[in-house]
Amino acid sequence: MELIQNTADLSAYLAADEVIDHHHPLVRETAARLAQGAADSYVYARSAFEFVRDTIPHSQDSGDLRVTWRASDVLERRTGICYAKAHALAALLRAEDIPTALCYQKFDEVHGLVAVRFNGAWHRQDPRGNKPGVDAQFSLDGERLAFTPDPEFDELDYPVLYAEPHPVVLSVLKAAPDRPHLWKALPVAL
Repeated sequence: MELIQNTADLSAYLAADEVIDHHHPLVRETAARLAQGAADSYVYARSAFEFVRDTIPHSQDSGDLRVTWRASDVLERRTGICYAKAHALAALLRAEDIPTALCYQKFDEVHGLVAVRFNGAWHRQDPRGNKPGVDAQFSLDGERLAFTPDPEFDELDYPVLYAEPHPVVLSVLKAAPDRPHLWKALPVAL
């Protein structure tokens, strides 16, 4: 699948905003801590990915009812669904000048992940969190995502790489008072 940037301006994939708030002190502090032992940007990116994947539980898996959407809130509260975890990873990567896009897959609902740019190409990564049957790994040598769409079931990979969260995703996250309400409102397509 060919990944398509929704903007040609690569600097948009480094920008901070209300959601990917990599200017926030907690994001900066976390990024600095992760960068301390990293020999290069690839090692840092893998460390940031593993940090988000392994230390921030997916709220559905952990039973946490809180809904987070802003990267700094995900890091502070240590919870989030796939979209929120993707926002946190994007902020940590952008904080260290690694271009990062948000991207999506369609299953029963839309699933969120990120793509990082290394060596002139985009590489999708899924920080959702591992569990039995899910083994996502950081990789630039072929995707190791949490899920693989099955076209027979109308599942698919959306090829668009967004510099900002998709508006439908963001509006659903912001409107949900808790995860049970969010689960009823998750988008089924973009």
